[in-house]
Order: sequence, then structure tokens, then C-alpha cells
Amino acid sequence: MAIQMVKQPVSVNGVVRWKDVGLADQAQSEQKERKMVVLRHEIGDVLRDVRQRQGRTLREVSHSARVSLGYLSEVERGQKEASSELLSSICTALDVPLSHMLREVSDRVAVAEGVAVPDTVPQEFSQRYGRDLGLTDDFPQGMLSGAH
Repeated sequence: MAIQMVKQPVSVNGVVRWKDVGLADQAQSEQKERKMVVLRHEIGDVLRDVRQRQGRTLREVSHSARVSLGYLSEVERGQKEASSELLSSICTALDVPLSHMLREVSDRVAVAEGVAVPDTVPQEFSQRYGRDLGLTDDFPQGMLSGAH
């Protein structure tokens, strides 16, 4: 079995050099890179996406959530790790259930890791809690991304 070699740019101390890399090595490298997910970045991205889709400013949401504008900005940019209490307050200010925000984050992390994500809520869950939560069996993934 011959390994096909390809040229790939590699940056060392800001200098780009071309290196021969086997396709198997490249696939391993991409898999390792794909698994490095920073949770605070994903949370911040989801919160920012929700706020922007609502057409709201950082100032409006920070006031409603009772958090400083600067801190909320840092959370959205993934520079600060928000506590569960703060996340709950921000979600309340955005009128989005914390569970929905966390599901969207979970879906994004799974995609980044290359893990298959079911596109429905498990049947047992929707049967048990669906009526209370307004869920149905076709509860879509990415529901915060406008796919209601």
C-alpha cells in the first residue's frame, strides 16, 4: 500500500515552508485539530448569534441581564468563562431557555469533533417531557439558528 505524498504549507516561527505529508498523516493532523474545542468560544458565539438575530445591542442585553457591558462583550468573544448563574441571566435577558442555548452549543461542539448528532430529541424524552416543554418528536437541531 503506497502512501500518497502531498505538499503542505507549514509555518515555523512565522516562516512558511512546504513539507511533504502523507495523506494519512494529514487526516490524523486534521482530526487532532478538529477535537480542540474551547467551550467558552462556542458559548460566546451562540449568545452573540442569538442577540444579533434579535436585533439587540450589547447594552440592551447587558442591562436586562444585570451584567456589565464589557463583561458581556468578553463572554461573547470567548475571552471570559461565564458562570452558570451568569449564563442563566443572559439567557433570561435574551428570552431563550438555557437548555436551548446549551443544546446549540452541544451541537456545534459535536460538529467540530466530527461526531454525528441526532437531529431529533430522543422519543422517550419527548414523550415524557414534550407536553410540558412544547417539544415534539421533530424538535430540530440548531433551533436557535432560526430553524423553528
